[in-house]
Amino acid sequence: MAKHAANKRIKHAVFIYSEDQLGYKFSETHPFNQKRLVLTIDLLREMNALSEDLIVPARIASDEELLLAHDQRYIDIVKKASNGEISSEAGESYGIGTEDTPIFENMHEASARLVGGTLTAVDYVMEGKAQHALNLGGGLHHGFRGKASGFCIYNDSSVAINYLKKKYGARVLYIDTDAHHGDGVQWSFYDDPDVCTVSIHETGRYLFPGTGNINERGNGQGYGTSFNFPIDAFTEDESFLEIYRTAMREIVEHFKPDVILSQNGADAHYLDPLTHLYGTMEIYKEIPKIAHELAHEYCDGKWIAVGGGGYDIWRVVPRAWSYLWMEMNDIPLPTGNLPQKWLDKWQTESPVPLIKTWEDPENMYDPIPRKEEITEKNHQMLEKALYIIRHTQKNL
Repeated sequence: MAKHAANKRIKHAVFIYSEDQLGYKFSETHPFNQKRLVLTIDLLREMNALSEDLIVPARIASDEELLLAHDQRYIDIVKKASNGEISSEAGESYGIGTEDTPIFENMHEASARLVGGTLTAVDYVMEGKAQHALNLGGGLHHGFRGKASGFCIYNDSSVAINYLKKKYGARVLYIDTDAHHGDGVQWSFYDDPDVCTVSIHETGRYLFPGTGNINERGNGQGYGTSFNFPIDAFTEDESFLEIYRTAMREIVEHFKPDVILSQNGADAHYLDPLTHLYGTMEIYKEIPKIAHELAHEYCDGKWIAVGGGGYDIWRVVPRAWSYLWMEMNDIPLPTGNLPQKWLDKWQTESPVPLIKTWEDPENMYDPIPRKEEITEKNHQMLEKALYIIRHTQKNL
């Protein structure tokens, strides 16, 4: 009986969160708004899907841990900026003090806590305290070794992957379904044979950061461990999911990871103001479901998930991230209306009418005239990518 109880304790997921994570705030008007964490947690609580005993506070990453993916000089500059000791002009060469990533008070501590949250998630999974762990405050995939970029100061996923390698000797599969290419993580491990990075994103022809081409495959010993699936603007659910389902199974079988780290940006949705994709809530049901299945099939259940982009914080992110947490916990995904108490509480603050149901409204957008063309173009890209995967596998 005691053994059964112990096994039961290990099977659930933990939710990494503390209110201090809300301190990662550039300004009142900046599109990166951690209020989405509050909205998601409140929705999960109203659904009785998140109990307090599953919430684990996020710690602050140490400088030694940050050095796993960042330069000391850069960390020092971020600290100085945090204390008002350098100007925006002086910080621009380090990517801070820019329009995308402005300086704010205590930015070092706030950024290091997001990293620490992901490292906490790693330890819980790798030490067998939980099979899965979620840190929605993480997912800042654009940060580079010595430079901030795209709303990201420290790159928690890059730190976490090196932490997984150094502390646990793990072979890591990183999956990124943010609408923006996961450039910071990819380039950090471009020549590393023990880290496989996969990014499904809107083509860089139209969207920041402009990278993530299909021919970015890795370098040196890491050749064949970088996979990119740049999809066309206006891509809809069916095409997105064809690529995701097909590619992920082939890549996991090819790479054989010890653990999966997934970045779960929620900005591929039609309503997102910063991207041009036409996804609906259907993709946010399927993305975590497939990651969950693959983790159990290939990694003994070891799955760490982080947040990422998502700029319609009222109508999209809370529902998408709630699906992610429910999937992690084998909670049947809800249908029908959202909790009325949640709707009443937040509608007065929301600048837009909230969507009242878990599913998106029918006819949310007009039919895309180029749907067949876009779908075929994406399919051809997928076939080319699969050929690369199979050809690389044979020659390694």
